Amino acid sequence: MEKKSTHILNASSNLLGFSLVIITSLKITKISHSTHLDEFAGIACLFFAFSCFFSFLAIRSQQEKQGLRFETIADYLFLIALFCIVLAVIIVTMEII
Repeated sequence: MEKKSTHILNASSNLLGFSLVIITSLKITKISHSTHLDEFAGIACLFFAFSCFFSFLAIRSQQEKQGLRFETIADYLFLIALFCIVLAVIIVTMEII
């Protein structure tokens, strides 16, 4: 099976930037205190950052077994962060409706 690390690194770094834009826009508009949106985006930022870190380690790893372990960790962190972003989108949707 082909390594997923490069794809995880690319997607995580892009979504990390997206999460940071969410947090920044909430701070600028001063609505972060009225919702839990910034908490979910902040947690997603952390998980995306760690996912980037572990996927990079998986790419740079010399040992196949260790690389697969790092890739698996990066994959799960990416999934958790994606779930946090989905929760943030649900919160935004509920605020708009």
